[in-house]
Amino acid sequence: MTPRNAFLCVFVRGASLATLVATVVGCGGAAEVVRPLTGRAEFDRVFAEYDRPGSPGCALGVIQNGEFLYARGYGEANLEHAVPITPATVFRIASVSKQFTAMVVLLLEERGDLSLDDRLGRWLPELEHLGSITVRHLVHHTSGLRDYLVLTWLAGYRETDYYDADQLMGLLSRQQALNFAPGEEFLYSNTGYFLLGVIAARAGGESFESLAEELIFAPLGMRDTRFYSDTTEVVRQRAYGYSGADDGFAISMTPLPIVGDGGVFTSVNDLLAWDRNFYDNTLGQGDPELIRRWITPGRLNDGEPAAGNGGWLYAAGIGLDEYRGLRRVSHGGGFVGFRAQMARYPDVRTTIITLCNVAQSNPTGLGERVADALLADTLGLAPAPTTEASEEGVPDEFSVSMSQLRQYQGRYVSRELGTTYTIEIRDGQLVVQPEGRDALLLQAVDGETFVDTTNGVRLRFARDRAGRVDGFDVEAGRVTNLWFERIG
Repeated sequence: MTPRNAFLCVFVRGASLATLVATVVGCGGAAEVVRPLTGRAEFDRVFAEYDRPGSPGCALGVIQNGEFLYARGYGEANLEHAVPITPATVFRIASVSKQFTAMVVLLLEERGDLSLDDRLGRWLPELEHLGSITVRHLVHHTSGLRDYLVLTWLAGYRETDYYDADQLMGLLSRQQALNFAPGEEFLYSNTGYFLLGVIAARAGGESFESLAEELIFAPLGMRDTRFYSDTTEVVRQRAYGYSGADDGFAISMTPLPIVGDGGVFTSVNDLLAWDRNFYDNTLGQGDPELIRRWITPGRLNDGEPAAGNGGWLYAAGIGLDEYRGLRRVSHGGGFVGFRAQMARYPDVRTTIITLCNVAQSNPTGLGERVADALLADTLGLAPAPTTEASEEGVPDEFSVSMSQLRQYQGRYVSRELGTTYTIEIRDGQLVVQPEGRDALLLQAVDGETFVDTTNGVRLRFARDRAGRVDGFDVEAGRVTNLWFERIG
């Protein structure tokens, strides 16, 4: 049976990823893949370490041709009450949420409430001073905005600390610089997707959570799926998040009410409806073009695609790459005690969903092992294992005299973060002591640059015309050009 709005054809293996988004509308639909119901034992072996009482674990969903080929839970959703994980268990899916945020924005554009080419200042005047950022830049992670999770960490917040959307907007409005000029580079930023949620609410005239329910979850019948900004709200069939501890497991949850970059709670069962809509769009005006726009990669100012490490192309809250020669449309996520991955292989109408409630799990790797077992006759050769240890990010040793180390001692303030760092010498080594957090041991990599080798935070000191140290710039992954001024 051909879906009413089908547009995805079977693709030729080895063709470019662009083929995925250049398929002619109305080409007759993707050919159905018919496979015997085998591999259950192999799937179960993949999750064997979680398939026991007293352990958190994962829910697995394997979809082919719009139906579950296999769906099962492993481990427990709540260790205190020994509640087993099932396909109906509701998990926080962290950054897998971004595809829903992007879809809300695309649907609002479809009905004329906003445009991807709108300047940030139109909807967020408090951020207008940051320049020519557009909604499109936010969608494709090309805005240059610093990642708020790194900013809050640098400001002394922990994952378990509370701050709300208004406080976060206050932090972002104090930012005076970007990581790079808008459109010049790709750098994943949770800030952009948080702001997309705020923009959607202002453009749509109601809360972002209500918009997502109205535009996506209710029409698709996803009854157990929502963006949750009220962390006190009761969530039926919710899994608790856990992390490993010396004596077993510890609860790992968050009080953060922030949505847009994350915040969706859903189940394997509900994600079946989301997967079906990929091939037969019923959202908005029911136009298959909506899905094409959703999976079209962004472009940089020079025309090159927005791409992450390894050639992973970023579309609208979703990534495009290949796994063993087979095209994949996917996104993963992880926050506190939750890890999630939803990987779709459109060439063979197969989707593998892995939702876990333990921080040490690797849902991407688990899902790939399921794909290895299920699609063995379709996948190309497995990559050769890497045996050489990587030394990337490990700085060379550099000797700095004690007299020079003394020049860096002092107090430094970041007016953008609203926090003060103290730099001092302890046991003959330079350390930086942020407010509200443990000290970081610094190692010199050149005469004026030091790095915290545990977290990768890099400090580059600057001097005034008299040669006195007057501040430093911080570089920490998704945050660069963050200035700390010396005050004592």
